Amino acid sequence: MDWQDFGKWGRRAADWARDYHANLRDRPVRARTAPGHVLDRLPAAPPDAPEAMETILADFETVLMPGMTHWQHPRFFAYFPANAAPVSVLAEFYVSAIAAQCMLWQTSPAATELETRVTDWMRQAVGLPEGYIGVIQDSASTATLCAVLTMREKALEWRGNRTGLSGEPALRIYCSAEVHSSVDRAIWIAGIGEENLVRIPTRGPWRSMDPDALRDAIATDRAAGHLPAGVIACTGGTSVGGSDRLDEVLAVACDEGLMSHVDAAWAGSAMICPEFHDYWSGIELADSVVFNPHKWLGAQFDCTVHYLRSPEDLVRTLALQPEYLKTHGADGIVNYSEWSVPLGRRFRALKLWFLIRAHGLDGLRGMIRNHVAWSQALAARIAATDDFEIVTEPMLSLFSFRYAPKGATDLDALNLSLVTAINDDGRIYLTQTRVDGKLAIRFQAGAFTTTEADVVTAYDVITEMATRL
Repeated sequence: MDWQDFGKWGRRAADWARDYHANLRDRPVRARTAPGHVLDRLPAAPPDAPEAMETILADFETVLMPGMTHWQHPRFFAYFPANAAPVSVLAEFYVSAIAAQCMLWQTSPAATELETRVTDWMRQAVGLPEGYIGVIQDSASTATLCAVLTMREKALEWRGNRTGLSGEPALRIYCSAEVHSSVDRAIWIAGIGEENLVRIPTRGPWRSMDPDALRDAIATDRAAGHLPAGVIACTGGTSVGGSDRLDEVLAVACDEGLMSHVDAAWAGSAMICPEFHDYWSGIELADSVVFNPHKWLGAQFDCTVHYLRSPEDLVRTLALQPEYLKTHGADGIVNYSEWSVPLGRRFRALKLWFLIRAHGLDGLRGMIRNHVAWSQALAARIAATDDFEIVTEPMLSLFSFRYAPKGATDLDALNLSLVTAINDDGRIYLTQTRVDGKLAIRFQAGAFTTTEADVVTAYDVITEMATRL
């Protein structure tokens, strides 16, 4: 294919995308293929001769599409949303066509300066105070790794990158059990070690870190000769929305001189609605904050916004400047590759710019408010239904429940059977978790095209499948 042909096939792809989304409700949410089915239909060796686009697209439809789970489906209630608003997809079309590497200011000045502007737009939108500086990372996992690496370097007075961790005291990072597994990975990759990730007990309905227990753990570690390095808090944990009371937890970090990072990957997007700022109280004490516009706001993956009070600490941790990466003759510029682990950087700011301008913050707020209201109404309806119980109350649009008919002896097995039956049915998609060791079923509303009727359908499917059991 050359660029002359691209116009024809690009128009066809746009029409396909329009039709795909127009008929998405007619598809089962989750793929129904058995393991290995797609692989067995793919040739074991690559072709030597070029193949026609018609043939390639036919195989795309018949071989690959039946094996896709539809994350943009309006009844995708599993995990968290991974939205792709149409205007964001359009922006990615332009990004792919330009195909720029935006690692340095000089390699695409507009990409760098737009990133500076839209991250500040988002800072204002979610209510972070002035002084926080943003960068767009690929994912919250990377942002958390960047924060942990900076915690390590600050605690070691910037010698870790140079001399390594051998001979140093054990670095200690503190969090609750509600944080995402990306925290564990960051601890591994940073060389700190899983045994030095200290889990602080939680308390209250928010499942927040106990600040007194946190303070005691830090004191105990110092007395044992360990080196406390940082505190990782969360707002809207993946399992059931566990949220630390930031004003309490971050105050301890400040008092103890430890760097803090807040993972609000999902729930941070909801902070564009001022009425949800109770979950954000104390955020101004954080050194590092991350949330994902590619979840609830509709920016196509990948698009994570990472805010720092002292970006110079992150740059000091990550920046390398060989001669071939220096920009001569320009002062005061930002090279965002020095703010992230990879050198190469996509033009991620464009889709956020398109999205905010096309929908406006009011449009995005309306969507999030609807999702929260519909989810809370569903939780109340399930709570009022015989043989069901709410395990964790709604945190924004996320709650968990359990099917608990009288006389049932193994509720874990029963609820696993229920979530399996629901997903095999195909009309909706849910996932399970464990709360205090017991299995529960998660529900969250967040797909860009979800309607109130879709949430009502969820109730119908849940109760129907339960009666069949």
